[in-house]
Amino acid sequence: MTKRADILNQPVPSVTERRRTIEAEPLPANIAVLLEEAADAARDRLAWNFFESGEQATYGEVRERVDALARGLLARGVRKGVHVGVMLPNIAAFPLSWLAIGTIGAVMVPINVTYRERELAYVLNDSEAEFLILHETARDVYERARAGGSIALPAERVLLVDGAAGPYTAFRDAFEPGSEPFTAPEPVGHADLLNIQYTSGTTGFPKGCLLTQEYWIIAGKVNARRDGRAYERILASTPFFYMDPQWLLLMTLYQRGTLFVAERQSATRFMGWVREHAINFCLLPLLVFKQPPHPDDRRNAVVRANMYGVPRDLHAAVEERFDLFAREAFGMTELGPTMFMPIEAVDKVGSGSCGVPGPFRECRVVDEQGDTVPAGAFGELVVRGRGIFKGYYNRPEATADAFFGEWFRTGDVFQRDRDGYFSILGRTKDMIRRSSENIAAREVEAVLQGAREVVEAAVVPVPDEVRGEEIKAYLVLEPGSAGDEAALASIIAHCRANLAPFKVPRFYEFRPDLPKTASNKIAKHRLTAELPDLRLGSYDRVAGAWLEAS
Repeated sequence: MTKRADILNQPVPSVTERRRTIEAEPLPANIAVLLEEAADAARDRLAWNFFESGEQATYGEVRERVDALARGLLARGVRKGVHVGVMLPNIAAFPLSWLAIGTIGAVMVPINVTYRERELAYVLNDSEAEFLILHETARDVYERARAGGSIALPAERVLLVDGAAGPYTAFRDAFEPGSEPFTAPEPVGHADLLNIQYTSGTTGFPKGCLLTQEYWIIAGKVNARRDGRAYERILASTPFFYMDPQWLLLMTLYQRGTLFVAERQSATRFMGWVREHAINFCLLPLLVFKQPPHPDDRRNAVVRANMYGVPRDLHAAVEERFDLFAREAFGMTELGPTMFMPIEAVDKVGSGSCGVPGPFRECRVVDEQGDTVPAGAFGELVVRGRGIFKGYYNRPEATADAFFGEWFRTGDVFQRDRDGYFSILGRTKDMIRRSSENIAAREVEAVLQGAREVVEAAVVPVPDEVRGEEIKAYLVLEPGSAGDEAALASIIAHCRANLAPFKVPRFYEFRPDLPKTASNKIAKHRLTAELPDLRLGSYDRVAGAWLEAS
């Protein structure tokens, strides 16, 4: 019997029962109470293991360190409502800082450690951050930005991690041990902010999403409980300044499990980590599947692996190769966990569906007026529910534009089938209109990424005199793959086998990499702004020739 078959034979409550239970149970009053309850229940159990640096801590140790840091931050002026930038890599100081900031009732502003001066200045200024917890590797960026006058946050309000403090406060000196648990001087409740999390759209500057204590408490609980199963060993392999490791940490606290944290993502080492640490839950990048098969691929303890946008024709092969449940889910910075595909929905493998609404979320597919469309029709997904974001920081107009009443407008094109399962087709602004057909960029990109030569793909519309628009594909190939006509022929054949003829891209361009936004999404607006005529420099499938760039 396979591991998957054995798991399916284990009795769990139905999806409806699980949802009802999650919504009915009381939530912890705040993030500090969640940590307190976990520490009381599992004091000597390992809470996290940053396995490449060797940083480990039990639940009891984490709580003591968080309380000590909260005392030290409070003594230095970090009070309820104060905004604190955190610019750290994947080290234990990041979750310690977040939990301590939240314990006080202050607000964390996560900052990408790869930001340059302009980007750092934008986030610090836009968020009105009053303090900064900074890693030594980003020190030069801060100092150049401050010397240039683009930021005013003074050195005495900077806590430096892993470096000679100089004019700054050494992070290690900010911990103030105490004989009693820390108590916030002001009450901290569900409605209080915990994060200003910056998220990028397709154009313009990132916007700061206002995420409350309730938002995060719900996000952790929903991810921990919606499958009705125990996940004692959870892997976080992406940066903590992104959303995923943050909710994975809270999910771990609810499970009383251990979070295993990598320094950075690695497709080549990923399954080695999974096996070495007996991981039960992870976010599985498609690129891992594209690594050469290993004799131990099926030797793992993973129950559920979340995958996002897995090509339909590869879905079953992923599950078979690794003997795990690869399941889609859907969420946004503004919403937190919104939909999930239940483990038991084996009939939906390869359907492309994101699943059903999760606890605390209602979902509809609507037309331009906000009216629900019939099952099977396309429209924009709108969502409402407890604990969604409170708006964009200092952007009332953008906040107002994001809602139909109490329903948040996702900007994603969705379809709901008669069984209540939802499928994403693309962004409302990421559709290509070829002749009379609407083509979702996401669908074409998913098929392209299913080609064995392709690591990453982005498709954009190209103006066409006859059909209005044609499709151009930008492709990053596997290392060692030649960007020649033989590779093109293979990719085009794959597209023809998996897409209707009108969806097969006409133009192709190979790139060593694709431009990214601050939140690591492909920056299509930068691709489309490069040339007046995007066809130049591309291979034209119809002409069977490369079009020379001017």
